[in-house]
Amino acid sequence: MIDRKQLKFDGDGLIPAVVVDADSKKVLTLAYMNRESLEISIQEGRTCFWSRSRQELWRKGETSGNVQHIVSIAADCDGDALLVEVKKDGPACHLGTDSCFSLPFYESDTLSAFSLEGLAALIEGRRTEKKEGSYTTYLFEKGLDKILKKVGEEATEVIIAGKAEDKKEAVYEIADLTYHVLVLMIQMGISVEDVRRELASRHVIDKKVKQEKMTS
Repeated sequence: MIDRKQLKFDGDGLIPAVVVDADSKKVLTLAYMNRESLEISIQEGRTCFWSRSRQELWRKGETSGNVQHIVSIAADCDGDALLVEVKKDGPACHLGTDSCFSLPFYESDTLSAFSLEGLAALIEGRRTEKKEGSYTTYLFEKGLDKILKKVGEEATEVIIAGKAEDKKEAVYEIADLTYHVLVLMIQMGISVEDVRRELASRHVIDKKVKQEKMTS
């Protein structure tokens, strides 16, 4: 483990800190720390940065409530940059988005990886910028009742495929159900991160229950 005294701060006494969601591994923001803010972050277990614009210490969530609880901090191979993994209480960006990196301007047609977040963003785009002929746009135009009906229909198809023990068909129907559930989530303002956070909290509870059973 590297000694903090070995970290290399720049001429202004700052070191860049890349903040990442500990669960999703999504990059949330790039901020800067000086030695004092780094020590405060470690002591308090929450991110504290140095604001270059205001020239003062800045505890994330101090006014917004969107606190970032630190899971770990690692230095890069040169000791001149930090990777900070956090569990967050709310959006990382002051614009209210989950990540500060929410303005894409290039994406490879062949190399881009699929993600539920990416699919959710595409669905959101069909809701805000309606596209003629789009099935997703059609669902949003029809409204909540239509979306709920489709979720129910697809859930039934999953049950039928599962009962038949048809793996290929089950995968197909689960994909359909997932898509329609994502449409429902966007309609209701629920993010993939909201669901991930809920599942993570249940995982912690489950681990505690297992530990209690082992010690009883």
